[in-house]
Amino acid sequence: MTTLQDCRARDAADPLRALRDLFTIPPGVIYLDGNSLGVMPAAAPARIAAAVTEEWGTQLIRAWNASGWFDLPQRLGDRLARLVGAQPGELVCTDSTSVNLFKVLSAALKIAGEDAPQRRLVVSERSNFPTDLYIAEGLCRERGYTLQLVDEPGQIAAVLPDTAVLMLTHVNYRTGAMHDMAAVSAAAHAAGALAVWDLAHSAGAVPVDLNGGGADFAVGCGYKYLNGGPGAPAFVWVHPRHAQRFWQPLSGWWGHAAPFAFTPDYQPAPGIARYLCGTQPILSLTGLECGLDTVLAAEPLGGMAALRSKSLALTDQFIALVEERCAGHGLELVTPRDHAARGSQVCLSRTEGAYAIVQALIARGVIGDYRAGDSQAAPGRPQAAGLPSGDGPGLPGPGGAGLPDILRFGFTPLYLGFEDVWNSVEHLRDVLVTEEWRRPEFNARHAVT
Repeated sequence: MTTLQDCRARDAADPLRALRDLFTIPPGVIYLDGNSLGVMPAAAPARIAAAVTEEWGTQLIRAWNASGWFDLPQRLGDRLARLVGAQPGELVCTDSTSVNLFKVLSAALKIAGEDAPQRRLVVSERSNFPTDLYIAEGLCRERGYTLQLVDEPGQIAAVLPDTAVLMLTHVNYRTGAMHDMAAVSAAAHAAGALAVWDLAHSAGAVPVDLNGGGADFAVGCGYKYLNGGPGAPAFVWVHPRHAQRFWQPLSGWWGHAAPFAFTPDYQPAPGIARYLCGTQPILSLTGLECGLDTVLAAEPLGGMAALRSKSLALTDQFIALVEERCAGHGLELVTPRDHAARGSQVCLSRTEGAYAIVQALIARGVIGDYRAGDSQAAPGRPQAAGLPSGDGPGLPGPGGAGLPDILRFGFTPLYLGFEDVWNSVEHLRDVLVTEEWRRPEFNARHAVT
Protein backbone atom coordinates (compact mmCIF):
# COMPACT_ATOMS: atom_id res chain seq x y z
CA MET A 1 0.00 0.00 0.00
CA THR A 2 1.29 3.45 -0.94
CA THR A 3 1.71 5.86 1.98
CA LEU A 4 1.98 9.62 2.29
CA GLN A 5 5.60 9.13 3.29
CA ASP A 6 6.22 7.19 0.06
CA CYS A 7 4.84 10.13 -1.93
CA ARG A 8 6.98 12.63 -0.04
CA ALA A 9 10.06 10.51 -0.70
CA ARG A 10 9.31 10.51 -4.42
CA ASP A 11 8.97 14.29 -4.37
CA ALA A 12 12.29 14.65 -2.57
CA ALA A 13 13.98 12.58 -5.29
CA ASP A 14 12.25 14.36 -8.20
CA PRO A 15 14.78 16.16 -10.45
CA LEU A 16 11.99 18.40 -11.81
CA ARG A 17 10.76 19.54 -8.40
CA ALA A 18 12.38 23.00 -8.61
CA LEU A 19 10.27 23.87 -11.67
CA ARG A 20 7.28 24.38 -9.37
CA ASP A 21 8.92 27.63 -8.25
CA LEU A 22 8.34 29.04 -11.74
CA PHE A 23 4.61 29.30 -10.97
CA THR A 24 2.25 31.18 -8.70
CA ILE A 25 -0.06 28.64 -7.07
CA PRO A 26 -2.54 29.85 -4.43
CA PRO A 27 -1.94 28.39 -0.94
CA GLY A 28 -4.07 25.36 -0.20
CA VAL A 29 -4.79 24.62 -3.87
CA ILE A 30 -4.04 21.36 -5.66
CA TYR A 31 -4.48 22.29 -9.29
CA LEU A 32 -5.53 19.38 -11.51
CA ASP A 33 -6.99 21.44 -14.34
CA GLY A 34 -3.92 22.44 -16.35
CA ASN A 35 -5.51 20.58 -19.25
CA SER A 36 -8.07 23.42 -19.37
CA LEU A 37 -6.08 26.43 -18.17
CA GLY A 38 -2.48 26.30 -17.05
CA VAL A 39 -1.21 27.92 -13.86
CA MET A 40 0.13 31.46 -14.12
CA PRO A 41 3.91 31.67 -14.51
CA ALA A 42 5.43 33.71 -11.69
CA ALA A 43 7.20 35.90 -14.25
CA ALA A 44 4.04 36.77 -16.18
CA PRO A 45 2.69 39.78 -14.25
CA ALA A 46 5.96 41.74 -14.36
CA ARG A 47 6.67 40.79 -17.96
CA ILE A 48 3.20 41.75 -19.20
CA ALA A 49 3.31 44.94 -17.11
CA ALA A 50 6.62 45.84 -18.75
CA ALA A 51 5.09 45.29 -22.19
CA VAL A 52 2.27 47.65 -21.19
CA THR A 53 4.14 50.40 -19.36
CA GLU A 54 7.58 50.36 -20.95
CA GLU A 55 7.00 49.10 -24.48
CA TRP A 56 3.48 50.30 -25.29
CA GLY A 57 3.57 53.13 -22.76
CA THR A 58 6.98 54.57 -23.64
CA GLN A 59 7.97 53.32 -27.06
CA LEU A 60 4.45 53.50 -28.48
CA ILE A 61 4.39 52.48 -32.14
CA ARG A 62 8.17 52.30 -32.17
CA ALA A 63 7.92 49.07 -30.15
CA TRP A 64 7.04 47.13 -33.31
CA ASN A 65 10.69 47.52 -34.23
CA ALA A 66 12.48 48.43 -30.98
CA SER A 67 10.96 45.64 -28.90
CA GLY A 68 10.59 43.07 -31.66
CA TRP A 69 6.82 42.98 -31.66
CA PHE A 70 6.62 42.48 -35.39
CA ASP A 71 8.25 39.06 -35.57
CA LEU A 72 7.00 37.78 -32.20
CA PRO A 73 4.67 35.14 -33.76
CA GLN A 74 7.61 33.60 -35.62
CA ARG A 75 10.05 33.82 -32.72
CA LEU A 76 7.61 32.13 -30.35
CA GLY A 77 6.78 29.64 -33.08
CA ASP A 78 10.41 28.63 -33.39
CA ARG A 79 10.61 28.07 -29.63
CA LEU A 80 7.38 26.08 -29.52
CA ALA A 81 8.53 24.03 -32.52
CA ARG A 82 11.12 22.38 -30.27
CA LEU A 83 8.30 20.86 -28.22
CA VAL A 84 6.37 19.31 -31.11
CA GLY A 85 9.00 17.96 -33.52
CA ALA A 86 8.96 20.87 -35.95
CA GLN A 87 11.82 22.83 -37.46
CA PRO A 88 12.47 26.58 -37.23
CA GLY A 89 10.34 28.48 -39.69
CA GLU A 90 7.58 25.84 -39.79
CA LEU A 91 5.27 27.07 -37.02
CA VAL A 92 3.73 30.38 -35.92
CA CYS A 93 1.83 31.42 -32.79
CA THR A 94 -1.30 33.32 -33.74
CA ASP A 95 -5.10 33.48 -33.52
CA SER A 96 -7.17 30.78 -31.81
CA THR A 97 -7.20 27.02 -32.26
CA SER A 98 -10.57 27.24 -34.03
CA VAL A 99 -9.42 29.94 -36.44
CA ASN A 100 -6.21 28.06 -37.18
CA LEU A 101 -8.14 24.85 -37.78
CA PHE A 102 -10.30 26.72 -40.29
CA LYS A 103 -7.14 27.80 -42.09
CA VAL A 104 -5.45 24.40 -42.27
CA LEU A 105 -8.61 22.41 -43.00
CA SER A 106 -9.38 24.81 -45.84
CA ALA A 107 -5.86 24.32 -47.19
CA ALA A 108 -6.10 20.54 -46.82
CA LEU A 109 -9.41 20.43 -48.69
CA LYS A 110 -7.98 22.57 -51.48
CA ILE A 111 -4.95 20.32 -51.86
CA ALA A 112 -7.03 17.14 -51.62
CA GLY A 113 -9.46 18.53 -54.19
CA GLU A 114 -6.63 19.07 -56.65
CA ASP A 115 -4.95 15.71 -56.02
CA ALA A 116 -8.01 13.47 -55.60
CA PRO A 117 -11.21 15.28 -56.60
CA GLN A 118 -13.28 12.10 -56.32
CA ARG A 119 -12.78 11.94 -52.57
CA ARG A 120 -15.49 13.88 -50.75
CA LEU A 121 -15.24 12.79 -47.11
CA VAL A 122 -13.75 14.54 -44.10
CA VAL A 123 -13.48 11.94 -41.34
CA SER A 124 -13.24 12.53 -37.60
CA GLU A 125 -14.32 10.96 -34.32
CA ARG A 126 -17.71 11.65 -32.83
CA SER A 127 -15.98 12.28 -29.51
CA ASN A 128 -13.64 14.90 -30.96
CA PHE A 129 -13.73 18.32 -29.33
CA PRO A 130 -16.95 19.92 -30.57
CA THR A 131 -15.44 23.12 -32.01
CA ASP A 132 -13.30 21.00 -34.35
CA LEU A 133 -16.43 19.28 -35.59
CA TYR A 134 -18.28 22.59 -35.95
CA ILE A 135 -15.48 24.09 -38.05
CA ALA A 136 -15.37 20.96 -40.20
CA GLU A 137 -19.15 20.87 -40.57
CA GLY A 138 -19.23 24.46 -41.81
CA LEU A 139 -16.40 23.96 -44.28
CA CYS A 140 -17.88 20.72 -45.60
CA ARG A 141 -21.20 22.42 -46.20
CA GLU A 142 -19.48 25.28 -48.00
CA ARG A 143 -17.16 23.12 -50.12
CA GLY A 144 -19.50 20.25 -50.96
CA TYR A 145 -17.84 17.64 -48.74
CA THR A 146 -19.43 15.28 -46.23
CA LEU A 147 -18.31 15.13 -42.61
CA GLN A 148 -18.36 11.50 -41.50
CA LEU A 149 -17.95 10.72 -37.81
CA VAL A 150 -16.82 7.37 -36.49
CA ASP A 151 -17.49 6.04 -33.00
CA GLU A 152 -14.38 3.89 -32.69
CA PRO A 153 -10.84 4.34 -34.04
CA GLY A 154 -11.08 0.93 -35.66
CA GLN A 155 -13.78 2.25 -37.98
CA ILE A 156 -11.42 4.81 -39.54
CA ALA A 157 -9.70 2.29 -41.79
CA ALA A 158 -13.00 1.28 -43.40
CA VAL A 159 -13.67 4.79 -44.72
CA LEU A 160 -10.13 5.90 -45.60
CA PRO A 161 -10.38 4.86 -49.29
CA ASP A 162 -13.06 7.56 -49.74
CA THR A 163 -11.48 10.11 -47.40
CA ALA A 164 -9.94 13.38 -48.48
CA VAL A 165 -8.90 14.57 -45.01
CA LEU A 166 -8.63 12.76 -41.70
CA MET A 167 -8.99 15.26 -38.83
CA LEU A 168 -8.19 14.01 -35.34
CA THR A 169 -7.23 15.33 -31.93
CA HIS A 170 -4.05 13.62 -30.75
CA VAL A 171 -5.18 13.31 -27.10
CA ASN A 172 -8.91 13.04 -26.58
CA TYR A 173 -10.22 15.82 -24.37
CA ARG A 174 -12.85 13.64 -22.66
CA THR A 175 -10.85 10.49 -21.94
CA GLY A 176 -7.16 11.36 -22.13
CA ALA A 177 -6.68 8.56 -24.66
CA MET A 178 -3.91 9.18 -27.21
CA HIS A 179 -3.61 8.17 -30.85
CA ASP A 180 -0.44 6.75 -32.38
CA MET A 181 0.19 9.72 -34.68
CA ALA A 182 2.77 7.99 -36.85
CA ALA A 183 0.66 4.88 -37.43
CA VAL A 184 -2.55 6.78 -38.11
CA SER A 185 -0.88 9.30 -40.43
CA ALA A 186 0.84 6.48 -42.32
CA ALA A 187 -2.50 4.71 -42.79
CA ALA A 188 -4.09 7.93 -44.04
CA HIS A 189 -1.29 8.54 -46.53
CA ALA A 190 -1.35 4.93 -47.73
CA ALA A 191 -5.02 5.43 -48.55
CA GLY A 192 -4.38 8.78 -50.24
CA ALA A 193 -5.77 11.03 -47.49
CA LEU A 194 -4.22 13.97 -45.65
CA ALA A 195 -3.83 14.01 -41.85
CA VAL A 196 -4.77 17.09 -39.80
CA TRP A 197 -3.97 16.96 -36.07
CA ASP A 198 -5.21 19.04 -33.14
CA LEU A 199 -2.52 19.15 -30.41
CA ALA A 200 -4.56 21.09 -27.85
CA HIS A 201 -4.07 18.41 -25.18
CA SER A 202 -0.62 17.32 -26.38
CA ALA A 203 1.70 20.32 -26.75
CA GLY A 204 3.72 20.66 -23.57
CA ALA A 205 2.15 17.50 -22.12
CA VAL A 206 3.42 14.60 -24.23
CA PRO A 207 6.28 14.25 -26.71
CA VAL A 208 5.12 15.06 -30.24
CA ASP A 209 7.07 14.59 -33.48
CA LEU A 210 5.11 16.27 -36.27
CA ASN A 211 7.73 15.70 -38.95
CA GLY A 212 8.66 12.21 -37.82
CA GLY A 213 5.01 11.32 -37.25
CA GLY A 214 4.02 12.12 -40.83
CA ALA A 215 1.48 14.84 -40.05
CA ASP A 216 0.36 17.18 -42.82
CA PHE A 217 -1.12 20.00 -40.75
CA ALA A 218 -1.40 20.71 -37.04
CA VAL A 219 -2.93 23.28 -34.72
CA GLY A 220 -2.83 23.62 -30.96
CA CYS A 221 -3.66 25.60 -27.88
CA GLY A 222 -1.49 28.06 -25.94
CA TYR A 223 -3.37 28.25 -22.63
CA LYS A 224 -3.44 24.64 -21.44
CA TYR A 225 -0.16 22.82 -20.85
CA LEU A 226 1.79 25.74 -22.36
CA ASN A 227 0.60 28.02 -19.54
CA GLY A 228 0.08 31.06 -21.77
CA GLY A 229 -2.89 32.53 -19.90
CA PRO A 230 -6.65 32.63 -20.59
CA GLY A 231 -7.32 32.95 -24.30
CA ALA A 232 -3.61 32.83 -25.14
CA PRO A 233 -2.82 32.67 -28.86
CA ALA A 234 -2.77 29.23 -30.41
CA PHE A 235 -0.35 27.88 -33.01
CA VAL A 236 -0.40 26.51 -36.52
CA TRP A 237 2.05 24.19 -38.28
CA VAL A 238 2.11 23.13 -41.92
CA HIS A 239 4.45 20.53 -43.36
CA PRO A 240 6.94 22.23 -45.70
CA ARG A 241 5.73 20.11 -48.62
CA HIS A 242 2.36 21.86 -48.38
CA ALA A 243 3.29 25.33 -47.19
CA GLN A 244 3.68 26.90 -50.63
CA ARG A 245 0.72 25.19 -52.28
CA PHE A 246 -2.22 27.21 -51.08
CA TRP A 247 -3.27 30.64 -49.84
CA GLN A 248 -5.01 30.06 -46.56
CA PRO A 249 -8.52 31.60 -46.73
CA LEU A 250 -7.93 34.42 -44.22
CA SER A 251 -5.48 36.23 -46.46
CA GLY A 252 -4.91 39.26 -44.27
CA TRP A 253 -2.18 41.84 -44.51
CA TRP A 254 0.04 40.25 -41.85
CA GLY A 255 0.40 37.20 -44.09
CA HIS A 256 1.32 39.28 -47.14
CA ALA A 257 4.77 38.90 -48.65
CA ALA A 258 5.35 42.65 -48.13
CA PRO A 259 2.71 43.94 -45.68
CA PHE A 260 4.03 47.50 -45.69
CA ALA A 261 4.12 47.76 -49.46
CA PHE A 262 0.33 48.23 -49.20
CA THR A 263 -0.37 46.79 -52.65
CA PRO A 264 -4.05 46.30 -53.55
CA ASP A 265 -3.47 42.66 -54.55
CA TYR A 266 -2.57 39.86 -52.16
CA GLN A 267 0.75 38.10 -52.52
CA PRO A 268 1.26 35.43 -49.86
CA ALA A 269 4.34 35.44 -47.67
CA PRO A 270 6.63 32.45 -48.15
CA GLY A 271 6.02 29.36 -46.07
CA ILE A 272 4.26 29.39 -42.73
CA ALA A 273 4.15 33.20 -42.52
CA ARG A 274 1.20 33.18 -44.93
CA TYR A 275 -0.86 31.56 -42.14
CA LEU A 276 -0.81 34.82 -40.24
CA CYS A 277 -3.78 37.10 -40.83
CA GLY A 278 -4.27 40.42 -39.03
CA THR A 279 -2.36 42.53 -36.53
CA GLN A 280 -1.04 40.31 -33.77
CA PRO A 281 -2.17 40.44 -30.08
CA ILE A 282 1.14 41.47 -28.55
CA LEU A 283 0.13 41.48 -24.88
CA SER A 284 -1.33 37.99 -25.19
CA LEU A 285 1.73 36.77 -27.06
CA THR A 286 3.85 38.18 -24.24
CA GLY A 287 1.91 36.04 -21.77
CA LEU A 288 2.42 33.01 -24.00
CA GLU A 289 6.15 33.70 -24.08
CA CYS A 290 6.21 33.43 -20.28
CA GLY A 291 4.35 30.13 -20.51
CA LEU A 292 6.77 28.72 -23.07
CA ASP A 293 9.63 29.72 -20.77
CA THR A 294 8.24 27.41 -18.07
CA VAL A 295 8.05 24.39 -20.37
CA LEU A 296 11.42 25.02 -22.00
CA ALA A 297 12.98 25.35 -18.55
CA ALA A 298 12.77 21.56 -18.41
CA GLU A 299 15.19 21.16 -21.34
CA PRO A 300 18.37 21.03 -19.20
CA LEU A 301 16.62 18.44 -17.01
CA GLY A 302 15.65 16.10 -19.83
CA GLY A 303 13.00 18.12 -21.65
CA MET A 304 9.78 16.55 -22.84
CA ALA A 305 11.08 13.04 -22.16
CA ALA A 306 11.57 13.88 -18.48
CA LEU A 307 8.19 15.64 -18.28
CA ARG A 308 6.52 12.65 -19.90
CA SER A 309 8.17 10.22 -17.49
CA LYS A 310 6.96 12.21 -14.49
CA SER A 311 3.49 12.65 -16.00
CA LEU A 312 3.09 8.91 -16.38
CA ALA A 313 4.34 8.36 -12.84
CA LEU A 314 1.85 10.90 -11.46
CA THR A 315 -1.08 9.47 -13.37
CA ASP A 316 -0.10 5.88 -12.47
CA GLN A 317 0.04 6.93 -8.82
CA PHE A 318 -3.35 8.64 -9.01
CA ILE A 319 -4.98 5.59 -10.59
CA ALA A 320 -3.41 3.24 -8.02
CA LEU A 321 -4.47 5.40 -5.08
CA VAL A 322 -8.05 5.72 -6.36
CA GLU A 323 -8.14 1.93 -6.65
CA GLU A 324 -6.82 1.56 -3.10
CA ARG A 325 -8.73 4.34 -1.38
CA CYS A 326 -11.97 4.80 -3.34
CA ALA A 327 -12.99 1.26 -4.28
CA GLY A 328 -16.69 0.55 -3.94
CA HIS A 329 -17.83 4.10 -4.65
CA GLY A 330 -18.92 3.63 -8.26
CA LEU A 331 -15.90 5.15 -10.00
CA GLU A 332 -14.81 3.73 -13.32
CA LEU A 333 -11.57 4.45 -15.12
CA VAL A 334 -12.05 5.91 -18.59
CA THR A 335 -8.44 6.76 -19.41
CA PRO A 336 -6.32 3.92 -20.85
CA ARG A 337 -3.85 2.24 -18.53
CA ASP A 338 -1.45 1.65 -21.40
CA HIS A 339 1.23 4.35 -21.31
CA ALA A 340 1.45 4.52 -25.09
CA ALA A 341 -2.26 5.30 -25.28
CA ARG A 342 -2.50 7.81 -22.40
CA GLY A 343 -2.08 11.57 -22.42
CA SER A 344 -1.46 13.59 -19.23
CA GLN A 345 -4.87 13.33 -17.61
CA VAL A 346 -6.97 10.76 -15.78
CA CYS A 347 -10.71 10.62 -16.29
CA LEU A 348 -13.14 8.81 -14.04
CA SER A 349 -16.82 8.24 -14.70
CA ARG A 350 -19.69 7.84 -12.30
CA THR A 351 -23.36 7.35 -13.02
CA GLU A 352 -24.49 9.67 -10.22
CA GLY A 353 -23.20 12.96 -8.90
CA ALA A 354 -20.12 13.48 -11.05
CA TYR A 355 -20.67 17.22 -11.40
CA ALA A 356 -21.39 17.68 -7.70
CA ILE A 357 -18.34 15.62 -6.70
CA VAL A 358 -16.11 17.91 -8.74
CA GLN A 359 -17.72 20.98 -7.19
CA ALA A 360 -17.18 19.59 -3.69
CA LEU A 361 -13.53 18.95 -4.51
CA ILE A 362 -13.12 22.48 -5.84
CA ALA A 363 -14.55 23.86 -2.60
CA ARG A 364 -11.80 21.93 -0.82
CA GLY A 365 -9.12 23.41 -3.08
CA VAL A 366 -8.72 20.37 -5.34
CA ILE A 367 -9.47 21.84 -8.76
CA GLY A 368 -10.39 19.44 -11.53
CA ASP A 369 -13.30 19.68 -13.94
CA TYR A 370 -16.38 17.89 -15.23
CA ARG A 371 -17.51 16.89 -18.69
CA ALA A 372 -21.09 15.87 -19.36
CA GLY A 373 -21.67 12.41 -20.79
CA ASP A 374 -23.74 11.23 -23.69
CA SER A 375 -27.42 10.62 -23.11
CA GLN A 376 -27.06 6.86 -23.44
CA ALA A 377 -24.20 4.68 -22.24
CA ALA A 378 -22.44 2.45 -24.73
CA PRO A 379 -23.78 -1.12 -25.09
CA GLY A 380 -21.75 -3.67 -23.22
CA ARG A 381 -20.21 -1.17 -20.86
CA PRO A 382 -19.01 -2.89 -17.67
CA GLN A 383 -20.75 -2.03 -14.42
CA ALA A 384 -18.67 -0.12 -11.89
CA ALA A 385 -16.99 -2.46 -9.43
CA GLY A 386 -13.89 -1.06 -7.85
CA LEU A 387 -12.05 0.49 -10.78
CA PRO A 388 -12.23 -1.62 -13.98
CA SER A 389 -9.76 -1.22 -16.80
CA GLY A 390 -10.21 1.72 -19.14
CA ASP A 391 -9.76 -0.69 -22.04
CA GLY A 392 -12.90 -2.70 -21.39
CA PRO A 393 -16.00 -3.06 -23.59
CA GLY A 394 -17.58 0.20 -24.60
CA LEU A 395 -14.31 2.14 -24.27
CA PRO A 396 -12.67 1.67 -27.67
CA GLY A 397 -9.48 3.69 -27.46
CA PRO A 398 -9.67 7.47 -27.87
CA GLY A 399 -13.18 8.75 -27.45
CA GLY A 400 -15.88 6.13 -27.66
CA ALA A 401 -19.64 6.63 -27.82
CA GLY A 402 -22.05 6.58 -24.94
CA LEU A 403 -19.71 7.74 -22.17
CA PRO A 404 -21.33 8.78 -18.89
CA ASP A 405 -20.45 11.92 -16.95
CA ILE A 406 -16.72 12.37 -16.40
CA LEU A 407 -14.57 13.71 -13.58
CA ARG A 408 -11.46 14.97 -15.35
CA PHE A 409 -8.07 15.52 -13.71
CA GLY A 410 -5.08 16.94 -15.57
CA PHE A 411 -1.52 16.37 -14.35
CA THR A 412 1.05 18.99 -15.27
CA PRO A 413 4.43 17.68 -14.08
CA LEU A 414 5.97 21.15 -14.06
CA TYR A 415 4.13 22.08 -10.87
CA LEU A 416 2.52 18.94 -9.45
CA GLY A 417 4.08 16.40 -7.10
CA PHE A 418 3.28 13.03 -5.63
CA GLU A 419 2.11 14.48 -2.31
CA ASP A 420 -0.41 16.50 -4.33
CA VAL A 421 -1.65 13.23 -5.80
CA TRP A 422 -2.00 11.65 -2.36
CA ASN A 423 -3.86 14.61 -0.92
CA SER A 424 -6.21 14.93 -3.90
CA VAL A 425 -7.26 11.28 -3.59
CA GLU A 426 -7.79 11.71 0.16
CA HIS A 427 -10.12 14.60 -0.52
CA LEU A 428 -11.94 12.56 -3.19
CA ARG A 429 -12.36 9.69 -0.75
CA ASP A 430 -13.74 12.00 1.95
CA VAL A 431 -16.23 13.55 -0.47
CA LEU A 432 -17.47 10.10 -1.45
CA VAL A 433 -17.53 8.51 2.02
CA THR A 434 -19.34 11.43 3.67
CA GLU A 435 -21.55 12.04 0.61
CA GLU A 436 -20.62 15.67 0.91
CA TRP A 437 -21.35 16.02 -2.80
CA ARG A 438 -25.09 15.76 -2.08
CA ARG A 439 -25.14 19.24 -0.55
CA PRO A 440 -27.36 21.59 -2.59
CA GLU A 441 -24.66 24.15 -3.31
CA PHE A 442 -22.56 21.52 -5.07
CA ASN A 443 -25.44 20.52 -7.34
CA ALA A 444 -26.16 24.05 -8.60
CA ARG A 445 -24.88 24.28 -12.16
CA HIS A 446 -22.45 27.03 -13.16
CA ALA A 447 -22.02 28.43 -16.65
CA VAL A 448 -18.50 26.97 -16.92
CA THR A 449 -18.12 23.36 -15.83
